Amino acid sequence: MANDGVLIGFSHHLETLRLDRANRHGLVAGATGTGKTVTLQALAQGLSDAGVPVFAADVKGDLCGIAAAGTPNEKMLARAKVMNLELRPAAAPVVFWDLFGEQGHPIRATVSEMGPLLISRMLELNDVQEGVLSVVFRAADEEGLLLLDLKDLQAALTYTSQNAKELGARYGNVSTTTVATIQRKLLTLEDQGGANLFGEPALRLSDLMRTDGSGRGYVNILAADKLIASPRLYATFLLWLMSELFEELPEIGDPDKPRLAFFFDEAHLLFRDAPKPLLEKVEQVVRLIRSKGVGVYFVTQNPADIPETVLGQLGNRVQHALRAYSPLDQRGLKAAADSFRTNPAFDTAEAIQALGVGEALVSVLDEKGAPTMVQKTLIRPPASRLGPLTPAERAAVMAASPVRGLYDEAQDRDSAFEKLAARATAAAEAAAAPPVQTRRAEPATAPWGDEPPPARRPAARASNRQSMGETFAKQLLRTVASTAGREIMRGLMGGLKRSRR
Repeated sequence: MANDGVLIGFSHHLETLRLDRANRHGLVAGATGTGKTVTLQALAQGLSDAGVPVFAADVKGDLCGIAAAGTPNEKMLARAKVMNLELRPAAAPVVFWDLFGEQGHPIRATVSEMGPLLISRMLELNDVQEGVLSVVFRAADEEGLLLLDLKDLQAALTYTSQNAKELGARYGNVSTTTVATIQRKLLTLEDQGGANLFGEPALRLSDLMRTDGSGRGYVNILAADKLIASPRLYATFLLWLMSELFEELPEIGDPDKPRLAFFFDEAHLLFRDAPKPLLEKVEQVVRLIRSKGVGVYFVTQNPADIPETVLGQLGNRVQHALRAYSPLDQRGLKAAADSFRTNPAFDTAEAIQALGVGEALVSVLDEKGAPTMVQKTLIRPPASRLGPLTPAERAAVMAASPVRGLYDEAQDRDSAFEKLAARATAAAEAAAAPPVQTRRAEPATAPWGDEPPPARRPAARASNRQSMGETFAKQLLRTVASTAGREIMRGLMGGLKRSRR
C-alpha cells in the first residue's frame, strides 16, 4: 500500500487508488482471461491492509486464495522489481459466506426486508403480478403477519387467494389466478435454492464491517460459484445488500477512507432485462451511497454492460483488454475508450485491444476529484495466493471466524405460516364441535288461554352497513394493531426497515 492509497500498478509512475477518493466508486472491466480477478484481489487486499472492510463475490472459486499467503513465481518477482515493490507474501483476514451454507457462514435476509420490488425482480414477475404481490405484503402488515421465510410468503399468498374478494375491494382486483402464478414461481425459486436466502438470523451489516486486531479490514467473500447458476437470485441478493447499506448507514460525507468497499462481480447480471423503475433505483443508490462511506466497484467484461447513468458515477477505472470481433464488440470498445480522459501519447481504443494479460489502462481520481489521464499500467501482483484454498484451509479459516456460531443455526420463530396455520386449526375445530342445544321450558298453561297468541311484529333488521364513525374506528384499530411493536415503513428498494440487534 502506498502512503495515501492502494497501489494498483506501475506505468511511468506508481498508479494508486487514493483512499479519500475510493468511495467515489469504480470499474474493473476486461475480457475473460485478461486478469480482472487478479486486479480485484490486489485491490481488495490493499484496501484491507488500509483498514477498509471489503465485500466481494467469488464467482469462479479462486478469489478465496486471498486468505492464504502467496508463493511468488519468477514472473511475479520480476514485475515487482520493475515497480520497486518488495513482494512480501501475506494473507488477508477473511470471512467466508455462502447462501447455501456449504462453503461459508449462511447469509440470510427476511422476506419483509427484501420487499415486494426485489422479490418481483427475482421471480421475474410482470407489472400485474408485482401489484398483487404488493397487496400480499400490505395485507400481511395489516394482519400482523411476519414474513420471514418462503413458507411465510406462501402462506400469505394462500391467505390472499382465500380473501381475494375482500382484499380486491380495498386494493383493486386481486386475481386468484395471478396468485397461483406467483406461487408456482416461488416453487421454482425454491428448487434453485432460494429458500436458503430467506429466514433468520438475518445478516447484520455490522458483521460485514469488522477489522481484526491489527486494524486490517476483513475481506468478506461470498461463495458464488454455485449461486451464479441462478443469476437472478445472485444479482437480486447483491442489490438488496447494496440497498441495505444505503438505508442503514448514516451520512458521513467524504471520509478519509471508505467504511466498506463493495465489489459486484458479473455486474451485467444486475442490469440485464431490468425494468426502468429498478434501474432508476440502482442509479439513485449508486449516486447517493458514496456519502455513506461505501465505495461500489463493478466488475464486468465490457463497460457497455452498465447503463450510462450508472457508468458516469464510476470515477476510478481499470480497463483490461477487449477484443472487437463483431459490431457489438466494436461499440463496446468505443464506449470503453470514450470513458477515459485522453492521453495524447497513444490511441486509447487501439491500446485496449493490444493489452496483454496483467496489463490495463488505469485512470483514478486525483486529490481534487478529477479523473487522471489514462495510463498503460502493469498491474501489481498480489501478496496472497493466486488460486483456490483447499477444503482443509477453508475449514481452518471458518473455525477462526469472528462470526462463528452467529448464523450457522437457522431460527424459525412464530410468523405468518405458524399464525395462519393456528387460525385454520382453530376454525376447523370450531366447525367440528357439536352445537350446544338449549331447551326452553314450556309454560303449563298458555297465557292466552285458548286464544292464539297475538301476532309479533318482526324485529327491525340490523343494517349491514357500517356508519362512517364505525368504519373509521375499525380502520383506526386495524392500523394501530398492525403497526404496534413493529415498523412497516419500507426502504428505497421496498425492504422493511428494521432496527438492528
